[in-house]
Amino acid sequence: MKIIDELKKSIIRTSEYNPDVQVAPACILWPDKDSQWGAIIPDLQQELKSLFILGDYTPEEKKGPAIWLRCIIENGIEEYPIKENDTPMLYLPGYSRHDLRAIEECPNEIKPLAELQYRGAIWSQISTKDWTILAFLKSDQGGLGLDVTQDTETKHAMRLALPSLLEQDISLLQGKQLDKDFFNKLLMGGDPVKDLLLWINDSIRFKETRGDTPWNAFVQVCKSQMAFDPSKDGVLAAAEKLAKHEGLWKGVWDRYREAPQRYPLIPENIRKCSPPAMDLFSDASTMGGWPQWNEDQEAELRKNLLLLENESPQHAAEKIVQYEEVHKHRRNLVWAELGEANCAEALKYLTRMVIHMANPLAAGSFEDLRQGYEKSGWLVDRAVLNALSCAGVPDDFDAIASAVKSIYPTWLDQSARYLQQQVLDSVYPGVTKDTQSSFQSEEGLCVLFVDGLRFDTAKTLEEMLERKGHAIKVTGQWAALPTVTATGKVAVSPVKEKVSGSDNSFDFETEVSNSGQSLKGGYHFKKLLEEEGWTVLGKNDSGHGIGRAWCELGDIDHEGHDRGWKLAKHISTMLQEVSEKIDALFKAGWSSVRVVTDHGWLLMPKGLSKIELPAALTDSKWGRCAAIKPGAVTDVKLYPWYWNSTKHFALADGASCYKAGLEYSHGGISLQECYIPEINISSSIKSSSKTVNITDVKWRGLRCKIAVEESTENLKLDIRLQAGEPSSSVVLSIKEIDSNGMASVIVEDEDLENVDAYLVLLDKEGKMVSQMPTVIGGDV
Repeated sequence: MKIIDELKKSIIRTSEYNPDVQVAPACILWPDKDSQWGAIIPDLQQELKSLFILGDYTPEEKKGPAIWLRCIIENGIEEYPIKENDTPMLYLPGYSRHDLRAIEECPNEIKPLAELQYRGAIWSQISTKDWTILAFLKSDQGGLGLDVTQDTETKHAMRLALPSLLEQDISLLQGKQLDKDFFNKLLMGGDPVKDLLLWINDSIRFKETRGDTPWNAFVQVCKSQMAFDPSKDGVLAAAEKLAKHEGLWKGVWDRYREAPQRYPLIPENIRKCSPPAMDLFSDASTMGGWPQWNEDQEAELRKNLLLLENESPQHAAEKIVQYEEVHKHRRNLVWAELGEANCAEALKYLTRMVIHMANPLAAGSFEDLRQGYEKSGWLVDRAVLNALSCAGVPDDFDAIASAVKSIYPTWLDQSARYLQQQVLDSVYPGVTKDTQSSFQSEEGLCVLFVDGLRFDTAKTLEEMLERKGHAIKVTGQWAALPTVTATGKVAVSPVKEKVSGSDNSFDFETEVSNSGQSLKGGYHFKKLLEEEGWTVLGKNDSGHGIGRAWCELGDIDHEGHDRGWKLAKHISTMLQEVSEKIDALFKAGWSSVRVVTDHGWLLMPKGLSKIELPAALTDSKWGRCAAIKPGAVTDVKLYPWYWNSTKHFALADGASCYKAGLEYSHGGISLQECYIPEINISSSIKSSSKTVNITDVKWRGLRCKIAVEESTENLKLDIRLQAGEPSSSVVLSIKEIDSNGMASVIVEDEDLENVDAYLVLLDKEGKMVSQMPTVIGGDV
């Protein structure tokens, strides 16, 4: 119970009487010599409708002189009638009970009320003394019995904090000493540390937005609890104490670290202070509160990372590990959270890059390469992306890119060259049009194509999906050559057996085998899918969960070509969109989703190395592949096209490309481009193995009646807007299928008539057994 509730009860109890021996009191008098209770009277009047105030005539405030109050008591004022059994209350600020009792000496202003002390009742202590705030809080005879200190500062703070005090829960105050600091905290809103941080952040605005009373309370609390006087010591003195965070200021610093973005001006105020002199023993534990120190450390690291590009890969790797030991602790500082330690953040991933590069991918068989890449090779690629994503300002990028370029190109190039040589010496491990297997599918499958989903990004997507509870299986396969969308997309599609490659294709585009119609532009590809019984979904369409569907989303490849290295800063958002799309597909009723892709890619900050290929030799030339003109004489290594083994193309050696300045490219042979993922995801909403068919559906208005043909034990009927989403149910209640195989449900919202929905059968565990599309209010 709140203090104000107990206060109201105490006042109202004053009017209690024994009707056998007494008459009802004419009123309740509330004398208050020092006007201590005045601040809360207007609020009390909202709940105690018969509470009136002695004072200047202000009827809208229920306030007026003694004669006016007498008229109210006698029901002589039409605007304020007194209801039966309702006792009027008269608050008398500036006058005590003693003033009323000494009638001869009674002030003229209250003489008309003096006789009411005999006909009415007075709200007072058992001792007949007037109730003060302190007395009401402390007294165990009619008061609250709380422990309140009685010094002058406490009494002053208590009066100022009265409105907030009355809202406190009594049970939380029992057994607690209420002193000046307690009441001052109430005046400040109950969070002095937050107020202190707000003041350090913007002292002028803080004081302007608070009145004198809260400001004085803030000063008193700071003096009492922090041994600091804001009004005298100033904001820079506080900023210095915060940066040092010693003693009592450690708690203030910890609070600042929880949400530094709330106080954007604090770093600048600390910068106006002089930090302690730095020596050999200065580190994050002694200097971590000073942004100047962090800036110096970050500048030094940035300079050192820039110099790595001139080092050998081995020396660069050793120095990255050394820098990590020096700077890793800065990642725990508030400045890292504020984006002022980007190079220190990137060091974490650069170090991971070095660690995983200890397992080279330039030896063994194709199977050895595959296993090595699945085990640790992809972690190198992800570490590079994560490191680049830390780059904020251009200077950060230059430093991080230099560190990446000192090691990554050599590892990448050696791996690519070895794989290319293996392909030339034997046979590419991927299938061709002549050896490809049939596309395997099942009822309720939706295939989601994501252009350019490299293996490392697929592993990141897998982690996102696992956190949502999905059952996931990621497998790898070798992409169609060359590793470009025109070749690879159709190769992972359900209609790949209907497609071939023409001798006249110079841009690796395929065609419909029977008609020769080009699949470029997507029209005939979509038509092929539909002819084979596949539903083609738009990016914003999730379908209805019935049959088989093809959907495309998340064009990583397009973003890579447009953004270059900055793809690293956006890849997480793009993968989150894919994750959300998968959720939407399951909610729409699809029982499984298969994510496929066409190719991977290489990403190198500041550009891949260029290799020359004369334009006169080529019909078309892309970043890492080119179509050689028929009859051209060249010693360039040639590889057969996936869709037509009689047609060959050239691929750039190693990790190079045919165009200068490309940071993102694909089309060649490397593990990053050629070893692509396939992700099979099962719905977290499992369907029963038992299939039950709905044989009859009848709508009468918003009532739907169905019949089923199979055993109906423990089955229930629901109608949903999204088949796989229980929260989209639209019926008044889910109904059980009766022994005759029938059930009837009612849709509760008339506005849903003619809306597409799904009839859903559920087993006893609430799992989906069957579903059927319907239109609310209409026959199927």
